Amino acid sequence: MLAKAVLTCQGNQIVDGEGKEVILRGACLGAYLLQENFTNGYPGHEKAFREAMLDLIGQEKYDYFWDRFFTYFYAPADAEWFASIGLNMQRLAINYRHLSDDLDPYVINEAGFKWIDRVVKINGDAGIYTILDLHAAPGGQNFDWHSDNNMPDALLWEFKEFQDRTVRIWEAIAQRYKGNPWVAGYNLLNEPTDKAPGATRLLSFYKRLGDAVRAVDPEHIICFDGNTFGADFRDFDAAGFNFENAIYSCHDYSMFGFPMGRTFTGSDEDKQKVRKDYERKIGFSKKTNSPIWNGEFGPVYATEEVDGPDFQTINDARYAALGEQLRVYKEDRISWTIWLYKDIGIQGLVHATTDSPWIKLFGAAIARKRKIAMEFWGTDDTETTKHFQPVLDFIERDLPEAVPSYPPFWSLKQHLYRRTLYSWLSDNMNDNFVAPMANLSFEELDALAATFKFENCAKREQLLQLLQAEA
Repeated sequence: MLAKAVLTCQGNQIVDGEGKEVILRGACLGAYLLQENFTNGYPGHEKAFREAMLDLIGQEKYDYFWDRFFTYFYAPADAEWFASIGLNMQRLAINYRHLSDDLDPYVINEAGFKWIDRVVKINGDAGIYTILDLHAAPGGQNFDWHSDNNMPDALLWEFKEFQDRTVRIWEAIAQRYKGNPWVAGYNLLNEPTDKAPGATRLLSFYKRLGDAVRAVDPEHIICFDGNTFGADFRDFDAAGFNFENAIYSCHDYSMFGFPMGRTFTGSDEDKQKVRKDYERKIGFSKKTNSPIWNGEFGPVYATEEVDGPDFQTINDARYAALGEQLRVYKEDRISWTIWLYKDIGIQGLVHATTDSPWIKLFGAAIARKRKIAMEFWGTDDTETTKHFQPVLDFIERDLPEAVPSYPPFWSLKQHLYRRTLYSWLSDNMNDNFVAPMANLSFEELDALAATFKFENCAKREQLLQLLQAEA
């Protein structure tokens, strides 16, 4: 399918080459070139998972498995179905490790573009735009698992070397895709966290990074996520930050969609909260008369195995909250990409089935780590907290000055768990997690990867009905 020209921003609209408004609505393609513990099942961080697998099965089988995985996970059948339900954009999350090796940091790995090129081509053939999202940058632009960073700090802001590498990666991306009409734009950094007063390091680097991309590709839209996980633009406003042909992309997760949040009742108060949370995040876009794009949102979904016989009641409330969010987005005519397209059954539009080779092989380990809350996203840590409560009480009582203050909405518990359960302990579980792969043949590795073929996955029908109604 042909697109006439690169999309650009015109006032508060995204427009095509004829100046016609284009509203981009779709999903994030995560769990693919950027993987996360809850989307793919492994504990901890992608780097630890991959290293454990390589050590266990050796280079030949490792390379074979990942080639099959990337081939099967996103294919023409996925894009054709995606377009058929009325969606027109995929946000492709990318781990920098595909393009840059920490042991050879000055060289761009051209082979890493193979799978990015493939997604852009498959999507374009189906009439779907792709926005390229650097989800994990060298050194980590945030200190959470989704930037494949197991350090307690976002080292991108501490070392110029990491910043230089990030610029080099984006210059290579811009050079490769300049003029490509099916690339909707460049999402420079997913969910940065700069704790410096005024987010001065983030804003300075955004200026440098944006200028570097513009020097190579003057046409494509550039997307700047807000500070503190894509939710805070106050320092952008205070500094008068402004870029031409740009979007300031928020992430609008509602706590109504998570175990630690309260249940959405549909009351006027709950609806007002949905609207208020959204308005807070998109205020800077409105002030600068820029297009609004919500880069991530969506609940996690309960299952009978984890949440018990009332799981559908839980899900009905979460779908109702999501429906209210979508109603607000439709009213404002904004672009959005829900998190996410495909996974093992936590949030995906389509997902691996319980009888698939992947779930049969890893299912017990996945259930165990979720039961004891070894990951943050969508788990109930009530039982685990009972074991940590004496430590939490000790710190709050005897070391109150040591409690971190950033991000301001993180509790002491979340800081403690991030450094222990979610990083140190979880990463060390990967040898045990991959152990069932030890004696798999090439044919069995192929079948394992084929879990994620579109035709082998299940569709989340209630979610699809909501998205189709609002898209």
